[in-house]
Order: sequence, then structure tokens, then C-alpha cells
Amino acid sequence: MARSGVQYEDVQRAIDDLLARGESPSVQKVREVLGTGSFTTISDHLREWRTRREENRDVPPPRGMPGALQELAEGLWQKAQESANEALAHYRKEADCRIAEADEAVAESRRQAEDAEQRESALAAHLASTEQRLEERSTALARSEAQREQLTEKAHRLETRHAELEGLLTRIRGEMAQQGREHQQALETQEAEQRERLAREEQRHESAEARLMGLLDEARQQRLAGEKAAAEREKQLGGRVERLEQLLQEARGRLATEEKQHRETDWARRQAETLADTRRHKQALLQARIDEQKRLLEEQARRLRDLEQQLHRCLWQRPTPPAEEEPAEEEERGAENDEGSAVAEPSKT
Repeated sequence: MARSGVQYEDVQRAIDDLLARGESPSVQKVREVLGTGSFTTISDHLREWRTRREENRDVPPPRGMPGALQELAEGLWQKAQESANEALAHYRKEADCRIAEADEAVAESRRQAEDAEQRESALAAHLASTEQRLEERSTALARSEAQREQLTEKAHRLETRHAELEGLLTRIRGEMAQQGREHQQALETQEAEQRERLAREEQRHESAEARLMGLLDEARQQRLAGEKAAAEREKQLGGRVERLEQLLQEARGRLATEEKQHRETDWARRQAETLADTRRHKQALLQARIDEQKRLLEEQARRLRDLEQQLHRCLWQRPTPPAEEEPAEEEERGAENDEGSAVAEPSKT
């Protein structure tokens, strides 16, 4: 059935224009004259025009002339019609063959148009599915970007924690040096006092040399005990410092590895976006790569948590102090406890 876009009268006027120019009407030429309309509609109107022309081929013209002239004209018309009928018999047969061929061409064109519409529908469905998959990939990439930003923020916090640990290590070293100097000074002061007391005892009681020798031995034993305790304390602090330095080196190495993996993740993401824009057939590879990156990010987050827990355990595990210590060492432990509580507050935060 003809569509409502192009009317029969429009097609008829286009055919008249073609015939006036001496051209044979066809679907393509009629559409070129009209400048619009579908081939199916124009073909239906052209078939209707040919049918009407065949029906009105043998209809005589209207009679309105005088009798004699009309008789003469009729005679001439009759002869002309007979000769024309004879001449047009071959043309009619040839025209019928061409019409049949045109009908076959129109049917073939309709089938091709239907096939094209079906392919267009299939392509539209495929395009919609592809756009939906691209939206899903874009959403997955956005989630991966958010996870990468969270991991970057966590790495920044870890760097801040490392800086705090380095400051703490520097302060512990300074305190150790200060404590060593104070302990050495206390030992020297104590030895000087013992010597002064021994000198006074020798001056006042020359007969009590044995007692003074005993006091001197006792002072020496106390000094040796103090030096031994100080050496043990220094050894323990040195062990803690070495462990802290080792942990810091390991943390720096892991942080460098994490940063390298971050850069690789960012590069993989940019490559995935470029491949998603240019080659749709690599979307499966992109999904696998994104899944691998997610697994790596989760593994990195787990390793960061393990590292923080390990650092926390190593920082706050204190060695057991000796059973007998001098009052100066008890004051040093009290100062270290105050410093430990001061450092613990940022960790809790």
C-alpha cells in the first residue's frame, strides 16, 4: 500500500515532466524529479499510472467538432488509429516485457530493502548492546579509579607514619646518647666521691685501712654492677634501634613496590581506556585486566594492613628490664614510658 508522503498526483506530474523532456519514466527518475519519497511508494504510483494508461489507450477523444469535419476527422482518425494500432502492437508487446522486467526489479528492490531494514535492526540492537557493555566497563573503571585513590591516600598515611617513626628513631638515638653521657658522668661523680671519701677516711683513720679497702672494693663492685647494667641497657636499646631501622628499610622497600604497582595500575587503566575506545573486540581482555588489578589492589591493601600490624607489634614490645637497677635507670624507664604513651596517641588516632 502506498504511503501518505508522496501522492499519486505528484508522481503523475513528475511523469508528465519526464515525457515532455522525451525521457522514459522510471522509479529512479521520478524520485530525482520529486526529490523525496521512498522507492516503494513511487513504484506503486508508477504501476497505477501504467495501469490507467493501458485502460485509456483505446478510448477515443471527445467529439465536439462539426459533422463534415468530424466525419473527415473520424475517417482520418480511424485510418491513423488502425495504422497506429498496427505500429503500436509491437511497442505494446515490448512495453509489456519491460513492465514485467520492471516489476521483477521492483520486487527484488523490495526484498533488498527488507533485508536492509532487517540488517539495520540487527545492527541497532548490536549497537545498543555494545553501548550498554561500554557503560558497564566505564562504571567498573570508575570503581577501580576510586579504589586506586583510596589506596593512594592510605599510602600517604603510611608515609606520614614512616616520617613519625624516623623522628621517633632520631629522638631515641639522641636520648640514648644523652643517657650514656649522664650515666658516664654519674659514674665519674660517684667514683670521685668514693675517692674523696676514701681520702678523708685515710687522713682521719690511718688505722682503718682495711675498712677503707673494703669500702673501695664495695664501690668498685657497685661501679662494675652499674657499668654492666648500663651496658645491658645500651645493648637492649641498640637492638631496638636496629630492629626499628630494619623495619623502616622494609617499609620503604614495600612502599616503593606499592608505588611502582600504582604506576603500573594507572598505566594499565589508561591503556584499557584507549583500547575500549578504539577496539571493541578487546573488551574481554580489558575486563580480565581490570579483575587482575582489583586482585592486586586487594592484595596490596592486605599487605599494608599486615605491615602496619607488624610495625605496631615491633614498636610497642618492650624488653624485660633487669631485676636490680639503680634509681637513675628507674627514672630513665619512667621517661621512656612517658614518651611511649605520647607516641601511642597518634597511633590510636
